[in-house]
Amino acid sequence: MTGDVPDANIPTLVPASPAGRTLGDWVLFWLLSLIWASAYLFTRIAVDKGHADAGLPPEWVISARLTIGAVALWCVMLATRQRPPPFSDRRRWGAIIGMGLVGSVVPFFLITTAQEVVNSSLAALYTSAVPIFVAIGAHFMFRDERMTAGSLLGVLIGFAGVTCLFGPEAMKGLGSATALAQLMLMGATMAYAMSSLIARGAPVMRAIPFATAFVTVAAVVSWPLVFLVDPGEVNAGWSNWLAVAGLGLGPTAFAQALYMLLIARTSATFLSLTGYSIPVVAAILGYLLFGETQSWNALAGFALILGGVWLARNGGGGRRAA
Repeated sequence: MTGDVPDANIPTLVPASPAGRTLGDWVLFWLLSLIWASAYLFTRIAVDKGHADAGLPPEWVISARLTIGAVALWCVMLATRQRPPPFSDRRRWGAIIGMGLVGSVVPFFLITTAQEVVNSSLAALYTSAVPIFVAIGAHFMFRDERMTAGSLLGVLIGFAGVTCLFGPEAMKGLGSATALAQLMLMGATMAYAMSSLIARGAPVMRAIPFATAFVTVAAVVSWPLVFLVDPGEVNAGWSNWLAVAGLGLGPTAFAQALYMLLIARTSATFLSLTGYSIPVVAAILGYLLFGETQSWNALAGFALILGGVWLARNGGGGRRAA
């Protein structure tokens, strides 16, 4: 898991359980979906979307979130008597650094900045397209992930959904704040996909040390961003800071432990279904808490993306990228 987007490709030594799913499995599944979806709500509150002169700057949100998450994950790792790989293991640390940069710092910055303008539910909808980009990258990187004619059709349908999600009005005014924000969300989607490919090709590692290490790397890399902002220009209240704490403890840290519990009880394939549930949960939360609604093109785009993802993953034989 890379933060706000599930990553069923992260290597783990924990075996999957049989295919049957209990009520407890589904309860934990939806709890995990809720936690990951809440990241977009917390981010909206942290940056105080729609109020340029209030809220926390994205640079502070990212750094604080990652630092809190890293500290929490270190507590989990030490409590379970695990440890990260030695620094002499260059292959593993190469994957860790890649995950920290591409899977955390880059997408978190892009999404947080974009959410100063766009709704949380729209930001979450873009993440549903991650498997489309994963399928493309995996086709060129891994021999057992080649696309078939059916999966290629699914990718094309998914791209049609992304275009529809972007919307005709944004396409007309590419210089507008909303259009630029949606381009940032697209960039974050591509970064998440790239991190999934990095995890797919990484040497086998225990998931908690892996996550602790790459979140720690991301936190350290993000610290210089704090000094790019003049503290005198920040107008933030307690609600903004509480939202950052929620981001760090919930989607960045606690979700990792819950993810590990679920993958031990079920399987990575089962958990990949959160890619479908997170946008839906985020949309419901956005509507209930902030009255967010989506246009017809956003809903149509989401439907096309889901159909494209299903076809891309099931359009032919062989193992598919999650």
